[in-house]
Amino acid sequence: MVGIIIEAIITGILTGGVYALMASGLTLVFGVMDIINIGQGALVILGAYLSYVLEQQLHIDLFLGLLITMPCLFLLGIVLEWLFIRPIKRDRTMLSILVTFGIALIIEGILNLLFSADYVQLHAWYVTASFRIGNFYLSYIYVFGFLLAVLLLGALYLLLYRTRFGRSMRAAMENRTAAELIGIDVEYVSMITFGIGISLAAAGGMAFGATNTFNAGSAYDLISRLLAIIIFGGMGSLTGALAASVGMLVIEDVTAVTWSPVWANTVFFLLLVLILVLRPQGLFGRREGRKQ
Repeated sequence: MVGIIIEAIITGILTGGVYALMASGLTLVFGVMDIINIGQGALVILGAYLSYVLEQQLHIDLFLGLLITMPCLFLLGIVLEWLFIRPIKRDRTMLSILVTFGIALIIEGILNLLFSADYVQLHAWYVTASFRIGNFYLSYIYVFGFLLAVLLLGALYLLLYRTRFGRSMRAAMENRTAAELIGIDVEYVSMITFGIGISLAAAGGMAFGATNTFNAGSAYDLISRLLAIIIFGGMGSLTGALAASVGMLVIEDVTAVTWSPVWANTVFFLLLVLILVLRPQGLFGRREGRKQ
């Protein structure tokens, strides 16, 4: 039993890194723009399907394909921000839920039209191959997906804390109006931020599609998990997204092997409710509201 629990913890940590990658784009966009992107789940699935097309039609490795899919979704994010998000001037948080839900429905409809409702999964040698650690086996894709998450989240950290543009992003997170007053082009920062958030969905989608079967409807379960993660960790907190992602997946996997898979999701959401009762701003959220 101890070995099974250790295996569940390791798998939860590795999978949690992938969820942190997907959730980081969501919490980054909220932190800078006050936008709750309900469409993030659909965009993750779109990224998975793009990787699927490159793998099936052009025989491009899943990780090499990110050199194509991430820039494509970055450009798509810029277009979506310009067309749908930028025109929202008042009640941005509430209206963004409706707007991005509409975007999600459009993406889902297009994906259903192009690929049908059949479930698919990404394939590569490292998706099915595994290696032995002690008394259990671990799939290569979980390790590679975690390393990808560490690489991209590390790059995002360097962007935020080691570049001039990152300082502009953090200024917009802290006080949007003050950032404008000191000469920061907040609309430009928001556009690039939205593009980065969507490009991270491409990477997360590839890792998700390699470890799960999916279709266009998979976005609904995915966005509920991602929203729970950023609420648990604290809205706008990248550190919180990482901690909550790892915590969520470890709790689910350990509960599944020690109690029942049926209760795995339930236990996490019960803890989510408990955390929010005791600490409404989440684990790493600010108690005071954001300055406008």
